[in-house]
Amino acid sequence: MSKPRKTEAELIAMAVAELKAHTEYAEGILIAVVRDGNSWEFRASADQETIGRPGYPECVAMLVQIGDHLSKQYALQEE
Repeated sequence: MSKPRKTEAELIAMAVAELKAHTEYAEGILIAVVRDGNSWEFRASADQETIGRPGYPECVAMLVQIGDHLSKQYALQEE
């Protein structure tokens, strides 16, 4: 059985919503979806100011967990 497909924008929106619910969301964090064969994962980037804020490392760690969870549920839709 194939997984439901979501666009990159939908996946990022889901991640941001979950981050805001579970961590002190680091405003300024940029989230990208990176395809790896048939799977995908989130990548975070930010400027130095955002990286230096309290809670940034926790936000990135949570993003990894969210991406792992969502990638098991959803496939990345071709755009």
